[in-house]
Amino acid sequence: AILAVGGRPVDPVAGPAPLLVGTAGKPVELTVSPAGGGEVRHAVVVPLTDEEPLRYHAWVADRRAYVHERSGGRLGYLHVPDMQAPGWAQIHRDLRVEVAREGLVVDVRENRGGHTSQLVVEKLARRIVGWDLPRGMRPHSYPQDAPRGPVVAVANEFSGSDGDIVNAAIKALGIGPVVGTRTWGGVIGIDSRYRLVDGTLITQPKYAFWLEGQGWGVENHGVDPDVEVLQRPQDHAAGRDPQLDEAIRLALEALETTPAKTPPDLPPLRS
Repeated sequence: AILAVGGRPVDPVAGPAPLLVGTAGKPVELTVSPAGGGEVRHAVVVPLTDEEPLRYHAWVADRRAYVHERSGGRLGYLHVPDMQAPGWAQIHRDLRVEVAREGLVVDVRENRGGHTSQLVVEKLARRIVGWDLPRGMRPHSYPQDAPRGPVVAVANEFSGSDGDIVNAAIKALGIGPVVGTRTWGGVIGIDSRYRLVDGTLITQPKYAFWLEGQGWGVENHGVDPDVEVLQRPQDHAAGRDPQLDEAIRLALEALETTPAKTPPDLPPLRS
């Protein structure tokens, strides 16, 4: 337990948070009592301005471990938080390892949109047509970073803008089924060309969007999933993820009829 922050005792009701206000980026001494008992220790830490990135990466790691465990290691897991530079970077942190598994679950829940859905779809739509087998090294698929087996996407009502579009594209291209709930429904792009006299920036709708299989109907409606699965408040409270469970089930079911692609054996040596 944290007993003091900067020499000031922690209130047992309020906790350490009030004492950490204004300390972001600055060294702060904590007085800590070990959980198992023992001598009080002092440690110097530098508090963060925002804990959201830590919580996000912990959530992704937890979801990935869950998919690996439930599938017996057969399925990979990718989460795409947005269609901008951070989301593109997040994909590539895990892409090569996760697509090397037999199937892939692509989670675009909470996707905030952006402009990189074309790049994401291009990755997911790749199909293996060959293998590169270097001497003494692991085989590489051609093209690289291509899914080896079935792909299942997971979406929800907070997948919006380019997060709407990526789900429509996954369906239109036949990459795989979309599981979850209807997406947000906002694909008309905006411009921010004008300011008011007080400096306020205002936006104007400018870019209409038409999608194959959807027409103009995504705006104000969203993209309907192939398999609707609700995530109820009681599921969240109990730590359940029925949307991810269904995606895992569908991917494993698809593997029974369409096994993942594997590299060939090397030809026998000629004498």
